[in-house]
Amino acid sequence: MNNILEVKNLCKTYIINKRQNNVLKNVNFSIEEGEMTAIMGPSGSGKSTLLYAVSGMDDITAGSVKFLGNELRALSQKELAGIRLEKIGFIFQQMYMLKNLTVLDNILLPAYQLKNKISKKQKTLKGQELMHKLGIIDIAENDINEVSGGQLQRACICRSMINSPEVIFADEPTGALNRAASDEVMEELVKLNKDGTTVILVTHDVKVAARCKRILFIVDGNIKGEYNLDKNAEKTPKDKERVLNNWLLDMGW
Repeated sequence: MNNILEVKNLCKTYIINKRQNNVLKNVNFSIEEGEMTAIMGPSGSGKSTLLYAVSGMDDITAGSVKFLGNELRALSQKELAGIRLEKIGFIFQQMYMLKNLTVLDNILLPAYQLKNKISKKQKTLKGQELMHKLGIIDIAENDINEVSGGQLQRACICRSMINSPEVIFADEPTGALNRAASDEVMEELVKLNKDGTTVILVTHDVKVAARCKRILFIVDGNIKGEYNLDKNAEKTPKDKERVLNNWLLDMGW
């Protein structure tokens, strides 16, 4: 398989009150096409900062991030915006949607921003098909304050998929949900991954991470270790959670 993401010696530094804060320090890893990877670590370890840095959402201070062979630091803001719109889908813990639009219209926003030959009608049909697939077509015309958190996060998944991205980046996608809704959302992300979409997510939830194939563990801005859950493919979900939890404890979780 080809690497969809290659990260070499990535550093991210913030200056706060004239003091230098090295959030990421010489981070190295790669992601293959079709992988489903979780980034885990203690609070303040740099998980979300890493996700934003490798997705082009935030600038890096030093090092290299190659996405689909493109060196992100070499791209203009316009080129980066184009990659984020066409090649990448984002899901966040806080489900950002516009209150003056219906759920379906919120899903369709990235499609309408993409200038191509696909008609508005075709884009609308795709949005409806995604909502059918995720079991939320009945809330298409609802306002966003008229639906549950789980429904809204599944709508965010639909929005992230509307332009058929190569990768979905998700920052604590289940963090604001109860367990039942969290399980539903993870089931949909697993299905998308099985259909070929690469998924990279940040989570503090062992049950969520155990649904992934690979775990990257970050401490103090650096990858301390990684674990491949594929070697436990024959185990039950509960077994995978137990094995992963034991590994995380060994890593200092």
